[in-house]
Amino acid sequence: MQARELQLSHLNTARQVLLEPYGLDEVQLMRTLSDIFSHRVDYADLYFQYTRSEGWSLEEGIVKSGSFNIDQGVGVRAVSGDKTAFAYSDELSPAALGAAAASVRSIAAAGQVRGLKTEGFSSAASARALYAGLDPLASLDSTAKVQLLERIEQLARARDPRVVQVMAGLAGEYDVVLVARQDRKLGPLLAADIRPLVRVSITVIVEHNGRREMGSSGGGGRFDYAHFNDERLNQYVNEAVDQALVNLDSRPAPAGPMTVVLGSGWPGVLLHEAIGHGLEGDFNRKGSSAFSGRLGERVAAPGVTVVDDGTLAQRRGSLNIDDEGNPTQCTTLIENGILKGYLQDSLNARLMKTAVTGNARRESFAHLPMPRMTNTYMLAGERDPQEIIASVKDGLYAVNFGGGQVDITNGKFVFSASLAYRIENGKITYPVKGATLIGNGPDALTRVSMIGNDLALDPGIGVCGKEGQSVPVGVGQPTLRIDGLTVGGTSSG
Repeated sequence: MQARELQLSHLNTARQVLLEPYGLDEVQLMRTLSDIFSHRVDYADLYFQYTRSEGWSLEEGIVKSGSFNIDQGVGVRAVSGDKTAFAYSDELSPAALGAAAASVRSIAAAGQVRGLKTEGFSSAASARALYAGLDPLASLDSTAKVQLLERIEQLARARDPRVVQVMAGLAGEYDVVLVARQDRKLGPLLAADIRPLVRVSITVIVEHNGRREMGSSGGGGRFDYAHFNDERLNQYVNEAVDQALVNLDSRPAPAGPMTVVLGSGWPGVLLHEAIGHGLEGDFNRKGSSAFSGRLGERVAAPGVTVVDDGTLAQRRGSLNIDDEGNPTQCTTLIENGILKGYLQDSLNARLMKTAVTGNARRESFAHLPMPRMTNTYMLAGERDPQEIIASVKDGLYAVNFGGGQVDITNGKFVFSASLAYRIENGKITYPVKGATLIGNGPDALTRVSMIGNDLALDPGIGVCGKEGQSVPVGVGQPTLRIDGLTVGGTSSG
């Protein structure tokens, strides 16, 4: 289906799900926005959402829990200058919508804005067709969902007799959103999206000679459960079991400054946390980011190019439109080491006098949108990954990461490696356990000395938190060599 046809189909579905059953229509939405603009506001939007979600989990060979939720409502926002008023309701009705609008318009003094465009809604320009508007929850019945998790258990235990425990999860979401907005300069717009999202997660525990270790894997994206065929489940299981078995042979991690080689794919989560958040518009407008006021400056080593791309088909972090109705795009943040731009929603773009980048995101109708990442990754270089490893005399090869923390005001980060190896004289020698990477995001960017040709994106598992809101994201990078990064470990040498 073409993008334009898909957008019209999404609009029809959104009307049928979010408006018609509750006595609402586009005339009512326009009237509500006009009521808000009877006061001096710059921007207002109505964000309608209907979400069905489910989660299934297996432990000790039994599917012990399952959840199913339906959530719907509308968020109403008005913006005047740098002030924002917001109200939401889980009731969809003309009365509830009117009450929310009345509460937010009080942000500004009364007085109609001259020249306000109030003709009929236009629809989102350049609408995309990055994923099908399907309902993943309906793609398998309950019995098949249980069998899928049991299949993971069987595959993991058959993979190695040292597997003593398997935990698996299956999650799906069907999300219908409708955005009606009015901008003082651009006029009214109506846009909709149908967003499927699925994920499988696997954790295994292995035991040998009294020692226990853990490994995890999984994946997902914007498609249905048919994606998780036997071949893909085997891949996830093998990755989880292999990681756990490698950790059985791990030694205490060294500590101190050293050369670190980051693997491709999921290790891009370090890039996301240590650098990406600092490039979001709100932090830079307020001057609280380590990157504030540095456009056009060198902030990374030559060859480092970082983009945020919400237009990758079926990716977990991708969106046809953002949560203000703007088409997503690929935004170059750092190009060959030079800071080129920030991620913007409408509020921060207007106040910073720059263009919207399609990065307005919110957890639900009950939350305010803010500039957030979609799929953030570093572009590939020219070096062979084996050449990068061979160049290191004494260092660490971090293949996979667990949790991490970052302070965006100064870029300081701490990340734990869930799978890592010692590099000695250009060769991977033995696995290590307990390694943490400690550093400063902007400083670490300047220490990138080699960039691999093996760019990979994560398998579709990322969740990003900001100001109490969680949204799905993607990360990625090629193999990287970073010189002089501090490793916290349990060994001194």
